[in-house]
Amino acid sequence: MADKRSFRLLAAAMACLLWNSLAPASAAPAAPAGSTAAAGKLDDASCQACHDGSKGEVTITDAAGKKRPMHAVNSAVVAKSVHAKMQCVDCHSDITDLNAPHKKGTVAKADCVTCHNTLWEAVKKDNKVAENPGLAYVASKIEAQKQSVHAKADKDDPSKTNATCASCHDSHAMVRTKPGTPEHDAARLAGPAKCGTCHEEHLEEYAGSVHGKAVIDKKDPKAAICTDCHNPMGVDQTSKDEAKKGMLAACSGCHKENAKSYRDTYHGQITTLGYTNTAMCFNCHGSHDIRSPKDPKSKVHVDNRLKTCQKCHKEATAGFVTYQPHGNAHDFKRYPEIWLTTHFMVGLLLGTFAFFWIHVILWLYREIQDRKKGVTRPAVQVDMLNIPAGKQFQRFGPWWRLGHLLFAVSLMILTLTGMTLMYAGSAWAPVVMKLLGGPETAAIIHRVNAVIFAGVFVIHLIYIVIRLGRNWKTFKIFGPDSLVPGPQDLFDVIAMFKWFFGLAPKPVFDRWTYWEKFDYWAPFWGVAIVGFSGLIMWLPNQTAAFLPGWVFNVAVITHGEEAFLAAVFLFTVHFFNNHFRPEKFPLDTVMFTGTMSIEHFARDHPLHYKRLVETGELQKYLVDEPSKPMKLASKILGFTLIAFGLILLVLIATGFIGSFS
Repeated sequence: MADKRSFRLLAAAMACLLWNSLAPASAAPAAPAGSTAAAGKLDDASCQACHDGSKGEVTITDAAGKKRPMHAVNSAVVAKSVHAKMQCVDCHSDITDLNAPHKKGTVAKADCVTCHNTLWEAVKKDNKVAENPGLAYVASKIEAQKQSVHAKADKDDPSKTNATCASCHDSHAMVRTKPGTPEHDAARLAGPAKCGTCHEEHLEEYAGSVHGKAVIDKKDPKAAICTDCHNPMGVDQTSKDEAKKGMLAACSGCHKENAKSYRDTYHGQITTLGYTNTAMCFNCHGSHDIRSPKDPKSKVHVDNRLKTCQKCHKEATAGFVTYQPHGNAHDFKRYPEIWLTTHFMVGLLLGTFAFFWIHVILWLYREIQDRKKGVTRPAVQVDMLNIPAGKQFQRFGPWWRLGHLLFAVSLMILTLTGMTLMYAGSAWAPVVMKLLGGPETAAIIHRVNAVIFAGVFVIHLIYIVIRLGRNWKTFKIFGPDSLVPGPQDLFDVIAMFKWFFGLAPKPVFDRWTYWEKFDYWAPFWGVAIVGFSGLIMWLPNQTAAFLPGWVFNVAVITHGEEAFLAAVFLFTVHFFNNHFRPEKFPLDTVMFTGTMSIEHFARDHPLHYKRLVETGELQKYLVDEPSKPMKLASKILGFTLIAFGLILLVLIATGFIGSFS
């Protein structure tokens, strides 16, 4: 870190060394008019005769007999500087004689920018750019400096700029130092005082900060100085986005662990996406006056946190500020709730994916092996039922299909908006966020779809209650028409795995298979976890009124991990079970049309088919075959949803893998 800071501070010095090496070959273009050749007797010896500061201050008596100070130059110091081989009048080109006070000539005084630009142009002309990286760096910073606040006109004197090169750099004493040397450390330690000559108020604040005490009191050259946070050659107004990003990067460069935990928060995710309209390090901790959290004057001290948070969260309460913005899931001692929640969710993810992905792989394997062997499922004879032509079995009514569609669409939108935040560091995330209209718009889209998703769920619950109320006398909890998992489902799972390993024929199912029951009940768990945690984050002030702050940390973890589980499960396991297994590939439209052929129904749910035939109830489930436009629309809708889901899966996968880098 110190090396990077030194590079920025001493880049100009590097460029000047390059001047020394290039000057003999390009003296004509580099040396400004009015140099030694044009000045006659004006050489360094003549200048030093009056300006020799080797013994201290230099004064002169003017015509009125009053003494006034002169600029003292220590020749021994100059001899060690990067400008040692230059003549005084190479820079002071406006001085043309030895009279006191010097009579100004018609030639303008040389300036640092012109000199360095002249050198840079000469280097480019000679095709030596690659050999002079330091000069290239300075040239680029000159352009940045022109746009900085230092280059803007002074408010008190518009004829001058706020600062020039000489305001920060002493051309007579400019030396190139190596990181780790006493000279380099001394240069760093002197930096704040130099900035403080203009920024006195900021220097006073800095002196009381943790950084200032380390530099000024403890003489620690590794502690942060002004130029570590502010680009010395491109200082910009701190209200601008690029300046904020630069300061955030500076904080992150030193405080790596805190930066990592910050990026896991909503504030950090927004800044990672490239937006600055959210809380950054300096918004909470301060800037020049950063103090230890234990310091009563610190903005994040326990007595001051509420006031700090209320700058943005106007209605924040005492409970709100107990949230741990740098909570570490690996530190059980300090953050037990975060540790327990993280490990529980990781275990849930690993257990769920392990079982169902193995289930998918074995299923696919057995289907392929059976096809190679020519094993087919026995055909079902339905001709003897005298079913009218053009009739199909209605498996799902219109309300089921509408609920499924709303569920699917809203969940995919929730996944897109949520995972863009969760994997904000991915290359695709900023692009998606821009397409969504920015964080504020994305938040509105997310919440609207959350309401739709939860609304469908609540309406379904009301439907179940009403249905059970009407049929409670005849309803069987573990009956064939019930979606409640029962003992038979366990037997079916065992039978299915026997089939996977070729130990038994494929089992037959009634109205609902065990994986369909899992698909049905998963949203109950998901909505409870994702919905409740999302509501906590949506209503932080209300939540903080009666719950401790660590609840927010737990809510963030459970919300993100459960959403990840739901999305990946749906776009892998659910897609395979219903669309991608060989007998269904590439798409099963039953959930979109609501109907399926009698042969299809009898093959997939033979026990249910047999019951309906034996009871004579099959006829009441027969409906007209969907029209061709309906079939076409169902296929378009189905393939669109599958395509969107697979795209989301790819984005999630790349984001997940990238999070480990």
